[in-house]
Amino acid sequence: MTIGIGIIGFGFMGKTHLEAYQAAIRSGIDAQLVSVYSFDVDSTKSGNVETGAADSVDLDSLGIKRAESLDELLTDDRVTAVSICTPTDTHVELASSAMRAGKHVLVEKPVALTPESIAELSSVAEETGCLCMPAMCMRFWPGWSWLHDQIRTGQFGPVISARFQRIGAAPGWSQDFYGDERRSGGALTDLHIHDVDFIISTFGLPSQVSCSGSHDQMMSTFDYPDGPHSVTAEGAWYPVANYPFQMRYRVCFSKVIADYDMAREGEELKLYSGDREEIIPLKETSGYQLEIEHFLSVVENGVQPRTPNLREAEEVARWIQAEAVSLSSGDKASP
Repeated sequence: MTIGIGIIGFGFMGKTHLEAYQAAIRSGIDAQLVSVYSFDVDSTKSGNVETGAADSVDLDSLGIKRAESLDELLTDDRVTAVSICTPTDTHVELASSAMRAGKHVLVEKPVALTPESIAELSSVAEETGCLCMPAMCMRFWPGWSWLHDQIRTGQFGPVISARFQRIGAAPGWSQDFYGDERRSGGALTDLHIHDVDFIISTFGLPSQVSCSGSHDQMMSTFDYPDGPHSVTAEGAWYPVANYPFQMRYRVCFSKVIADYDMAREGEELKLYSGDREEIIPLKETSGYQLEIEHFLSVVENGVQPRTPNLREAEEVARWIQAEAVSLSSGDKASP
């Protein structure tokens, strides 16, 4: 049966989801874009990563309805599932409303600023029987999913150290949201969450975390008594508008070093072993499309996503709170 898609929120990320759905449909997945609801459906705001999404989209030419209200979208019987691409502080209310209307939900990250709010959403999913998946795109990002698999298989030996870096200019768009730390959580929550989620989903729960800096520029060290010896993640929103976005990792296994740099187009991932340097070919499919394809398969199968799931999102929120405690106290912290 064709999966009918609605998108709630049509700024930069809403358009990114639209492009990813279109790509998934072109690949052969039986889905159809049905409706979009947004306060600003003609927004041309852009983000800090090139996602392939158009700045401006003619929905009429694509046969996609512009819903006049949220209720109109949620009561549309053609809509099976929705993407929620709105500011963080609206996610729980919108996702709850969508599930109570019988729609499955892909909700953008962060799901919410507190684990308690995410737990509330889990209760609604359980109550309604609808599916709800956090949009943690790094789980699917080419080069990052590869790293997760190599660590899990252990074919390169144990990890000795891992360094993650995600930095760029502070968002220049939607300042009523991003400029208000009470709503966005700052870079610690909105940006750094990707690396926290990836670290926990890959290495498991740490024992403690120490974090220095601020909510907009931080360096965190995650303690794993049984190894790796060192796991760190740097995140930053810099107050210089033209500073380029950078996403990197360097992971030292006992046998090789894996080095990823988003800026090395076509050579993002390199593997160093002995005197050999090897470029690891990556899928050309975007992480957003792979995430959308996974969500659609979850909807088609009718089971709660094994991963990423709301329980994992709740755990990540707890550790981000622990980082905030460490920032304030100067001491190591844990949930």
